[in-house]
Amino acid sequence: MKSIRIENGIIVYYGNLVGRISNGKAVVDPMFEGPELNDFLEKQRNVSEIQWKDGVFDRLSNGPRETREIQILKSCRVWQLKPDVDIHMKFIGYDELLQRFGPPNPANYQLVFDGPVDTNDLEALYTKFNIDHPADYRGHSLSISDVLELYDELASTYHYVDRFGFKQVDFEPPSQQMSQSLQL
Repeated sequence: MKSIRIENGIIVYYGNLVGRISNGKAVVDPMFEGPELNDFLEKQRNVSEIQWKDGVFDRLSNGPRETREIQILKSCRVWQLKPDVDIHMKFIGYDELLQRFGPPNPANYQLVFDGPVDTNDLEALYTKFNIDHPADYRGHSLSISDVLELYDELASTYHYVDRFGFKQVDFEPPSQQMSQSLQL
């Protein structure tokens, strides 16, 4: 067994899941930064860029593992309607929103959370943002009309919280600035 290797895009360093490689970019936890790992990564033909990012080890180690492949955990943003939008847009199902106002307009939303989460499962995230808010969460409990964004270095997917479950939507926010004040 090699001391440093790559398995299914995951960088394994002496048995620890320390980073991942995707589209030529290695994202690695800086607590493992050192000459040996740097040399290994620089010699990889499929790595053109190395980014050192805190929390990668924790997320990979604590994330669920599939039988053959390690699931890559995404980060999450929670978008909630701004306080000054039409009150009738708030807390309505997706079909009603489409009928009355059209698709979700990112200009009507503000960012209330942006950070790592311990799952990609939308239902588990719904529970988390209703029962166990992260310390830096600045919104109300996750509700109908909110938008969950799951993202990584490559892409984002957006999910409207509907009456039952989620509806994947097109949603390109104009800004990634988190609101500094609690908005209810």
